Amino acid sequence: MRIFISLLLFFLTFYAGTESAYAQDNRSFKIFQFPADKIPVINGKIDDWKIVPESYSVGMDQLWDDTKKHTVSDRKNLDVKVKVGWVKGMNRLYFLYEAYDDYWDFSSTDLHNDIFELIVDGDQSGGPFIERFHPNKNLDSLAAYLSFHGVHAQNYHIYTPAVGKDWALVWGSQPWIKDLPYANAAYDYNFRHGESGKLTLEFWITPFDYAGKEGPQRAVESVLTENKNIGLSWAIIDYDDDKVKSNNGFWNLSKEHTMYGNATYSLPFQLMPLDERFTRRIDARWSFKILDPNRRMVSFVDESVGKVSSWKWVFGDGTSSNEQHPVHTYDKRGKYTVVLWIEGLGGKAHLSKVWEVVIL
Repeated sequence: MRIFISLLLFFLTFYAGTESAYAQDNRSFKIFQFPADKIPVINGKIDDWKIVPESYSVGMDQLWDDTKKHTVSDRKNLDVKVKVGWVKGMNRLYFLYEAYDDYWDFSSTDLHNDIFELIVDGDQSGGPFIERFHPNKNLDSLAAYLSFHGVHAQNYHIYTPAVGKDWALVWGSQPWIKDLPYANAAYDYNFRHGESGKLTLEFWITPFDYAGKEGPQRAVESVLTENKNIGLSWAIIDYDDDKVKSNNGFWNLSKEHTMYGNATYSLPFQLMPLDERFTRRIDARWSFKILDPNRRMVSFVDESVGKVSSWKWVFGDGTSSNEQHPVHTYDKRGKYTVVLWIEGLGGKAHLSKVWEVVIL
């Protein structure tokens, strides 16, 4: 009995310590919003990323080798930094991966390759998402793989570089998510296998709340929304000898090794608003919704940017309103041109939408 109690106390202490260590990880990171006219071109070059401040970089100082082969990083051996971006209105995550390695290992046709392992949980639903972590232990392993693995969160094993193989292994039953129109990638480097040098990898992916083996017909993209958080984590798997099967480090962003298959251990990344450098002091924006088609009732919503002090809506039927969010009833069927005029400390602006408001 004493042995049983001692073992029970040991495991409870170990579990509590593990949970406590994870709970104390209060780090959070930022995702840069690219303006619509500055979307990165996927060509492996860094030019498009020069507008991204260094405060968005995630470097080796945020990673730890959870194989315990290295207590601290040696940037003469491996030095990596990652920036993440997004574009409002597009459910894409853009990545710039810059890495120096003293030995690039990529001659093998299998998983023995320097790898950037990325997990994404677009709605922060958390929880396990790989076959062997399936909560139903009675389920056949292949059935678990096909129905569960990578469905609500995704894992990409990205080869750095990819030579004679696809740019990434999607660890799950949905390899279609790594191809256009859901992803794209490009490299820039000039070294050969076994040499040292710098690699630049530029890519974008689409996060999914549901991505099944059957293909995109039932897929649900994660909707990226300004100021919201998504879950991300990554690790750099560093091989330094093609004759040695084991890696020379698993440099993990998460404090939990099993982040690769459990999205709970991802970290919050905030989808940042547009930098002030790229915003107007005042800009008219609006949307509408037909509340009651039978009564021809329409709700107009002001979404303008800047400090606005006055509004004037011209509804296209000879009437107007000075409310910020008016509800208007049209008397007749038709296609209407609606204009919102605004004024504030930043000046004046207006936005016209021609024949978008259609009343039956």
